[in-house]
Amino acid sequence: MELVELSPYIIAILFFAIALLYSSVGLGGGSSYTALMAILGFNALVIPLVSLVLNVLVTSVGSINFIRFRHARIKLILPFLVSSIPFAYIGGALQLPKTVFYWILLLSLLFVALRIYVLPQASIKLNLGYRQKVVLSLVLGSVLGFIAGVAGIGGGIYLVPLIIILGLGSTKEAAACGAIFIFLNSLSGLVSRLQYNSVDLIPYLPIIIGVLAGGAIGSFVGSSRFSQRTMERVLGLVVLVAIVFLSKKLIAPVPDLN
Repeated sequence: MELVELSPYIIAILFFAIALLYSSVGLGGGSSYTALMAILGFNALVIPLVSLVLNVLVTSVGSINFIRFRHARIKLILPFLVSSIPFAYIGGALQLPKTVFYWILLLSLLFVALRIYVLPQASIKLNLGYRQKVVLSLVLGSVLGFIAGVAGIGGGIYLVPLIIILGLGSTKEAAACGAIFIFLNSLSGLVSRLQYNSVDLIPYLPIIIGVLAGGAIGSFVGSSRFSQRTMERVLGLVVLVAIVFLSKKLIAPVPDLN
């Protein structure tokens, strides 16, 4: 893959901006961290682990902010967590071929762009009882957890729009659930990956500091002040840029220098 040379501080600013935008809507930013690292030429084996670390840091702060402003509903998130955490651990133990890994990432970004720009108010009215909702949440949680562990993206990038589309919770409640879901599943996937592969995080300290600052600010304004729809549209722009660059990499790949 072609290596893009940028100052570590410029890279940290880019990651700060991603964390700020994603955390405002209850996401960790794993999909865009992963895309950006791929674009910059990071080693494909390192990318999922570093992305999970960043997800854990951002969503730990985000979870606190959304809980503090009372947007979290335990009954809504618990079934997703019960099934997703073990499947995130299983997914984290897998080592996918680089091309497959990038295709999973690209599809996840396309899903988010579709939700933001094409189906912003999409919803499905399901006449389900409490037990049926729990079963649905358990099934969805297992699938999302597995994808989260495999791709290192947290899984909330699917969960947040699904909660809104299926009418399971409000926008703020979906954001709160997303932050908690991503934190716990990223942690599970990270623990699994660290058993098979370790990475020296010292070179990534500027990035870590950037996402912590961005996550703290973004989750605060998202949970208490700014219009979430406005933040979603800005987030959509970031996602579209990542889609364009990743598509170019998949259509015309070049040898990896790492």
